[in-house]
Amino acid sequence: MKAPHELREIAGWLAATDIALLELRMPGGRVRLGWRDGAVTVLGDEAVPLAAADTFTVTAPSVGVFLPAHPAHPADRGSVAPLARVGARVEAGQALGLLQVGVLLLPVPAPRAGVVAALRARAGAAVGYGTPLVDLRPL
Repeated sequence: MKAPHELREIAGWLAATDIALLELRMPGGRVRLGWRDGAVTVLGDEAVPLAAADTFTVTAPSVGVFLPAHPAHPADRGSVAPLARVGARVEAGQALGLLQVGVLLLPVPAPRAGVVAALRARAGAAVGYGTPLVDLRPL
């Protein structure tokens, strides 16, 4: 399924067209976007305004192994904390974790400022493109 921030982006594109209904079919289900009461909403049993989403999910930008801390500074030593903890405030661009792809370490940046609501991937988990990693609540 698409994350709320992805749906808001798609809704923005839809709002700039004369398309009345857009249905996205994915392995996890389907989402229908359309116009209701002058705004683009998620259509289903009950329409939910896209602005009502209280969290957004940061997904893996690539395949790799998710690391919550730099491997040279493991959190279990107690000296260095993970890059993001539940309840912590983060700024746009701040690293929430790392993806290890071979010998490369790619940062997973926060797309905007927020508060970490949940860590969805465990340390050392192999993840694919689009795998949910961290939920953020907007400020």
